Amino acid sequence: MIRVCIAGATGWTGSALVTAIRRSERFRVSGAVARKTVGQDLGTALGKEPFGIMVSTTVEEALRAGSNVFIDYSHPGAVKDNALTALRMGVPVVIGTSGLTIEDFREIESAALDARLGVIAAGNFSITAALAKHCALLAARYLPHREILDYAQADKPDVPSGTTRELAESLARVRPNELLKPIEGLIGPKEARGVSIEGTPVHSLRLPGYTLAFETLFGLPDERLTIRHDAGTSADPYVAGTLLAAERVLGLKGLVRGLDTLLFSPEGEARKPA
Repeated sequence: MIRVCIAGATGWTGSALVTAIRRSERFRVSGAVARKTVGQDLGTALGKEPFGIMVSTTVEEALRAGSNVFIDYSHPGAVKDNALTALRMGVPVVIGTSGLTIEDFREIESAALDARLGVIAAGNFSITAALAKHCALLAARYLPHREILDYAQADKPDVPSGTTRELAESLARVRPNELLKPIEGLIGPKEARGVSIEGTPVHSLRLPGYTLAFETLFGLPDERLTIRHDAGTSADPYVAGTLLAAERVLGLKGLVRGLDTLLFSPEGEARKPA
């Protein structure tokens, strides 16, 4: 039985995760953090029967009950400190919250290595999103010109999304992007060309009617390739990938970024301690 503490336990993805864990014979919810329902029983906060687990004020308080894994689906402003707290308390971490920078991940990785614990972070724990990213990385080996479109609901607080930030950083490791016209030489507002993430222009659309989607667009003379992922309105697609990460993180040391890395790359295997 893997005991799981969840930050953001009453949120969009966190609540779906709690529901799945309650039905599982492999996992058990051992602690919960949620800003708006502190002091309530977790089941009551989710509109269900009481679970016997109180929603805690802090991650440190929630972890005192004893957990094997800490999962964060909280807020971009809290996730780094939450992860560092869990590592300091000897608990491996799975991060589903977006908004972290490269510098944040470097700090988290350093703390994980010092603690000899694992951290798995993904901007998107959907299996189909991982496949879309994997295919984009494969295409980047052969196609030198690319841009990314990032779609989300109007009130999503972080731009670009963690999914597309992670994608752009991974694409740069495969092959540098080649811009045929340097941004500095353009006439008009340079912001119209998006934000450059590791050399790839990323354009974030935030509009009512969208949930989550991303496109990686590649172009060559007289031909184009678009690799797109669309998410529905429920958080269910992210549950299976998150629980897979919660199992795998127990056998890792250091930081692994991206569900696709865990599924398709030898890097995930290489992080297993000897």
